[in-house]
Amino acid sequence: MKVFNGVAELEKAVGTHLGYSDWHTVTQEQIDKFAEATGDHQWIHVDTEKAKAGPFGTTIAHGYLTLSLLPKLVQQVYRVDGLKMGINYGCDKVRFPSPVPVGSRLRAGVELLELTHTPAGTRVKVKVTVEREGGDKPACVAESLSLLVA
Repeated sequence: MKVFNGVAELEKAVGTHLGYSDWHTVTQEQIDKFAEATGDHQWIHVDTEKAKAGPFGTTIAHGYLTLSLLPKLVQQVYRVDGLKMGINYGCDKVRFPSPVPVGSRLRAGVELLELTHTPAGTRVKVKVTVEREGGDKPACVAESLSLLVA
């Protein structure tokens, strides 16, 4: 994990790859809980029997479940010390290039794209590429925004 002592130190890392998270295994229980939380009970996610005969041969994680893992994964890559708070500011771009079959192991690579100083705090844009172990395409690529308040 990279630890930055304040925003000024983080700013020096713009344009660099910050590293990778640990691997995370996506379970059916996690998929089912996400379905309950969001109301998205599409069979490709929750019907294990029907999904066996479906296009993926098993259930797959919701794209938004994969996206929702970003905070968990990115916090393993870097942190900025000396802040009052950091908050999610949104995303500029999100894509799901490949499915995430149940049992997949995912990790995130993080690249620091830009820092913008605003009256509310410092807006940070990172490109997060969530890769699936053994996959030929990323599971998710997102430009994620945070607001850091010192």
